[in-house]
Order: sequence, then C-alpha cells, then structure tokens
Amino acid sequence: MRSQPTVLVVDDDLELRQLVAEALEQHGFAVAQAGDVADALARLEGYAYDGLVIDLRLPDGDGMDVLGSALARYPEIVSVVMTGAGGVSDAVQAIKRGAVDFLMKPFQLSRLAVLLREALSEDAPTATMTARDSGVTLQYDRIIGTSKEMQRIFSTIDRVAMMNSTVLIHGETGTGKELIARTIHEHSSRRNQPFVAFNAAAIPEGLVEAELFGHIKGAFTGAIAARIGRFESAHKGTLFIDEVASMSLALQAKLLRALQEREIERVGESKPFKFDIRLIAATNTDLRKMVKDGSFREDLYYRLNVVPVVLPPLRARKDDIALLAQHFVKLSCKSNGLSLRTLTQSALRTLMDYSWPGNIRQLENAIEHAVAMTGGDSEITAATLPQEILNPERGTLLPAVTIPDEGINFTSVVSQLERDLILQCLEKTGGNKRQAARLLNLSRTTLIDKLHRLGSPSEDFTAV
Repeated sequence: MRSQPTVLVVDDDLELRQLVAEALEQHGFAVAQAGDVADALARLEGYAYDGLVIDLRLPDGDGMDVLGSALARYPEIVSVVMTGAGGVSDAVQAIKRGAVDFLMKPFQLSRLAVLLREALSEDAPTATMTARDSGVTLQYDRIIGTSKEMQRIFSTIDRVAMMNSTVLIHGETGTGKELIARTIHEHSSRRNQPFVAFNAAAIPEGLVEAELFGHIKGAFTGAIAARIGRFESAHKGTLFIDEVASMSLALQAKLLRALQEREIERVGESKPFKFDIRLIAATNTDLRKMVKDGSFREDLYYRLNVVPVVLPPLRARKDDIALLAQHFVKLSCKSNGLSLRTLTQSALRTLMDYSWPGNIRQLENAIEHAVAMTGGDSEITAATLPQEILNPERGTLLPAVTIPDEGINFTSVVSQLERDLILQCLEKTGGNKRQAARLLNLSRTTLIDKLHRLGSPSEDFTAV
C-alpha cells in the first residue's frame, strides 16, 4: 500500500461527506469528494483511487452504477457502502458486486478508517477470485480472473481435481496451461505427492523417450549412468506433459502403450515398472486437425482427451486484463524492492485495447517493462508501456509500404517481410524453432535454412 492511499467519498449530504473526508484525512488518507453520480464518474474516469466510499442513494442516479463502473475500471479498488436503515438489501447486493463491506448510518468514522486500512493492507489476502455477478467465491492461489470464461475454468477444476481422470488442456502459448495443471494437482488427493512437468518440445526428439521412461547405463551414447524417467519420478503423483503434439508418431505409440498398460520400461532394459500417476497433457495446436492429417494418433488423442479444458486467449477475457495487470504490478514492485505503483486510467485503457498475441505471459512482460520505465514515479502511464503495445499496427502482417517514383527492390522487401514473420513466430514461441515452424507450416529444417539465408543465425535461438 502506498504511504498515503487515495479515497473517493461519494455522498449528496455535504455535511456528512465533509465529516467523512476530514476523518479519513486525519488517518492518513488523501481524499477526493463527489456529490452525485456524474461527478463521481468523471473523477473515476481520470484517476485510479485506492478506495471508494459511497452512498447508493444519489440525487441524479443509482450509486450502484458508480460502484459497477469503479469495479470495471479498477477491479482491486476497495469499496465500502454507506447506507441507511432502509438500504440494507441494496448494500447486500453491493457486496455481491464486489464491495468489501457496508456501514449503517450513523457509524463511527474511525471504524471506516480501520476498515479501509485493513482492506488496503499489502497483507490482505488477494488470492480469492470472486465471481461478482453470482456472489460465488472461488479460491485458487495463483489464478487471477473474474470473467465468465474463467469462472467456467474454475468450475471444471472443482469437478475434476479430486478425480484421477486424464486431462487435456488446450490453449495458445502463454495462456497458463502449466499453472492450470499445477492447480488441478494441488487440489487433488495427490497434492502431497510429486508434480512433475515435462515439455516434450523443449529437448531434442531423440532424448524424449529416455527423459520420459528413463534409461540404464550404456543404453545409448552419452548414457554414462542409469537415470529414472519422468514417469517414475511422478509415481503416486501427477505427470504433466506439455506440447504433447510435438511428439513423433513412434513416441506417441510408446506413450499410448504405457498409458494402456500402466507400466513402462527404461530404455535398454526389459524390466517393467508399474506406475500410478495422474496424467495431464497440454497442447497449443488443434489435435483433431492433426489426427485428420495423420500426424497425431487418433487412439492416443481419445486416451488423452478424457476431460478437455480449453483456456481462452487473453483477448477473449478482456474483463480480466486490469485485474491481471495490477497483480503483475504488485509482483514486479515487490520483487524489485519498489513502492507500489498505480496504473493510470490511460494505461489501463491502452492495455484493454491491445490484442495480446502472447497472452498472459506477454502482459506480464509488458508490465515488468512499464514498472522499470516509471523510474521514481508512483504512476504507470501509457507512455511507459512497450512500443509494440502503443503501436500495434507495426505488428500487422503486411506493413505499410510507400512506393517511391523510382520503384522498389521487390526481392529485398519480400525477404524482409519473410524475415519479420519468422522472427515474430520465434518471439511468440520463446525461440522454440519446432513450434515456430509449425506456426508457419514449415519443416524445422526449412526454417533453419531460411534463418541462415536471411542473416539470422539459428544459434541465436533455442536449439530445439
């Protein structure tokens, strides 16, 4: 919490409003005042207050509209409702919308200050996700979101966590597939057993089998000692296989057999190991399409797709962007030993307008950049955001090209566009050439050849 948190007090009773403001100022708050809906909305448009104290009965409209607007713009704003004896039912509805509490008039002014101070404390719990429209509270420590799309994800986790069913998580790169897998594990009966994550696309294909199933000494060149695989490491717990679509057909067959028989053999050894695991797989590609074109086994697809979980891209859950952004601001400030920064309304508006091709991971990186660019300022403005956020048109597929009178070098322009597309896909996949090649519908070898030809050595990127 900042040294002097800001609060907007909204009430048409001038005398009461001033008493509340003076009391809060004496307790270390910076206070702004509004006497009606129009004034309150105008002030919320221009500044991100830490707290809102509001009477729902206002002369020019419903204070509930002000509350809704404040929560929509600033999901973490601490809101307290003031109400008379006849407004208890409205106050209860306000709590369901997202207000932290309500006070019956007359009330002790010191009580309001304590309530706000506690709610704004950095030690106050922030891991509870509240479905404000329904009043349902869903608690998952690291998953941030209140949108309808995320409520469906929470509901699915509630239903499948305690089961042993295999789960297949679909989602674009950066949507948080591993986080969902860990959450399922942490809320399952296996929570006290290992959670083992394995990215099938992150290591050379020839080593994937040995990594999954283990190997004995001398099983292949470089196997200088025996090693257990991920299946054995995850015994009694959960095995998460990310980028399962990157596996070769031969390895898919071995994975299918292991899941059917519930046993594996280390590479170079014929002794079987019976395992007990809960398998969660993830992919950022359409496995059904891969089944149709013969690049993914149909029987393995149905073995994995017992409980599908589809993660929406960030652009489909814009209601969560402000909440996520403020969460990442807190994390960045804390990890860098900085006092808490505040996102301005213009910054939030810019974040909401962007399409986020890199999803949550890209948003987190953008906020980290913005926090670094604030210097000693206490506010994060739109100007501190990365240029790709401020000028998204620069990332369009076909950049604007001005044709001069003397013409252009067609080959050079096309080569530059080709290079930009490849680098954009590599950036999207975190430098993973196999995934980038899949996005471009190229073979990995062709992609590497193009990188060399276009002057971008493949050694600059992840060697996979």
